[in-house]
Amino acid sequence: MERSDMLKLVLLPILLAAVGVQGAVKQYDWTIDYAFWSPDCVEKLIIAINGQYPGPTIDATVGDTIVVKIHNKMPTESVVIHWHGMQQRGTPWADGTAFVSQCPVGPEDDYTYQFVVDNPGTFFYHGHHGMQRAAGFYGSLIVHPENITDEPFKYDEELSIIVNDWWHKSVHDQERGLYSNPFIWIGEPQSLLIEGRGAYNCSLVPTGAVANSGDCVTCNASVPQCQPYVLPVTPGKTYRLRIASVASLSSLNFILEGHNLTVVEADGHYVEPVVVNNLDIYSGESYSVLFTANQDPTRNYWAGINVRGRKPATPTGLAILNYLPNPSTLLPTTPTPVSPLWNDYNLSLAQAQLIKAHNSLEIPFTETSGSDKTIFLLNTQNRLNGVIKWALNNVTLVPLSTPYLAAYTYRRKLKTVLSASAPPPLTYTPGYDISSPPVNPNTTAGTGVYEFKLNEVVDVVIQNANTLTVNNSEVHPWHLHGHDFYVLGMGNGVFTSKDYAQLNYVNPPLRNTVPVFPYGWSVIRFKADNPGVWPFHCHIEPHFHMGMGVIFAEGTDLLPRIKLPAQNLGCGLTKNLIRP
Repeated sequence: MERSDMLKLVLLPILLAAVGVQGAVKQYDWTIDYAFWSPDCVEKLIIAINGQYPGPTIDATVGDTIVVKIHNKMPTESVVIHWHGMQQRGTPWADGTAFVSQCPVGPEDDYTYQFVVDNPGTFFYHGHHGMQRAAGFYGSLIVHPENITDEPFKYDEELSIIVNDWWHKSVHDQERGLYSNPFIWIGEPQSLLIEGRGAYNCSLVPTGAVANSGDCVTCNASVPQCQPYVLPVTPGKTYRLRIASVASLSSLNFILEGHNLTVVEADGHYVEPVVVNNLDIYSGESYSVLFTANQDPTRNYWAGINVRGRKPATPTGLAILNYLPNPSTLLPTTPTPVSPLWNDYNLSLAQAQLIKAHNSLEIPFTETSGSDKTIFLLNTQNRLNGVIKWALNNVTLVPLSTPYLAAYTYRRKLKTVLSASAPPPLTYTPGYDISSPPVNPNTTAGTGVYEFKLNEVVDVVIQNANTLTVNNSEVHPWHLHGHDFYVLGMGNGVFTSKDYAQLNYVNPPLRNTVPVFPYGWSVIRFKADNPGVWPFHCHIEPHFHMGMGVIFAEGTDLLPRIKLPAQNLGCGLTKNLIRP
């Protein structure tokens, strides 16, 4: 490792801080606690920030320093916050991933996140401990360019929404079922929410019904918390609508009744404009779409989301596109939006392949430049000691109790932590039949890490396969922390050497999340130029909870040079590092 590279890691936080001085310092003080809420008219316990749901929106400009002090007032749960889409260059300890970048923040403890935002776009934040995202622990993070004229499109005003699925069952009930034997699946969501609002049919709740926790179910359709979210527009104006999905399980499809959508941004990067009349959005993805309020101004219109990729058992989630000066209470009399067939995966694949990098993005490689390392990940469903798990190359992820970042930073003192598990396989056995349940239904547990040298170019081929159930394969949106990556291609069937010819080396989009379709594959490429330890995992909450993920560690020779904040330590073997 060259001395200059080491110096870069040491100086990078200082340089980023200097950039932050040029921008503004955005300070937030958040209290995290339980709250009773009725997002879909059914009251349940959620995780709220400063008593609100969804959480406060962070609105920043490139170069700003974000400082968020959190106070955990939940008496029985620890927390972390992941800043989804923030690469945390120079601040790997601020990624907000439990037992990877930090120890969780315990009850009555405080923690301060500080990082610089260096890329404009539509982002969000969410809990990354257990399944807390499914409990409503999330919010929007919007980053504007320093100069609005730098954007390759024009609009008059902007709107922003988060979409997700919603269960009446508590996340604790859901978690317990996932590692039970016999297995208890979380089931399909009861509702779909737009900006934290939906509407469950209260007539479906029997009198005296009780939830899994034993509490009585309260459903009240007149509660303000579950009235449709309103998107106000002025006739004739063009709007940028930012959409982010924090869905726990569902692939969603967004429709704006009577209006075409022009996709112009994906995961914080400009893309060549694509006009669609509905948009698939997978958990972890974000988009900006343009639309013009050019329809009949005397009425309002539906904005709707539906489930795709799973057999629908959930009503359409609805919001109101309110043409001013019409009252927002003027509900459309038209049918609610209908999405494409839930299992038309060829249509989903075709739409995903429409997204290309904007012509202003310089691609730093060619078809012949190649990569330094290729990892083939076979995604399967297996059993570990009789319990259903997800696995990659027959290894299900069981995270360390000592944060990986601390284990690398204090490697000499904590060497036993990383040596406890062998590195996971770089590929899987050729000839695996992806169309059938695994011949060997059993998997092994692992905490091993894929290690990369600084600046290595890495290709990852993710291969989807049949689950333990005959004729069943699922959509998996894969998210990488600490990086954006180029989506070189997606396809059906088994990825072979012949498929390299159809990969896109000309204008692949930069993303942080990519879907892998049933019985299909996706190929991504990134440069390991961000020293740290970064999860790469399925963004479906129960799937990651069941082991569907791996850990990427890069520039590990440099990590002992950094000084981790003391508040990141205190769990696992790091307890010994902070004793007086």
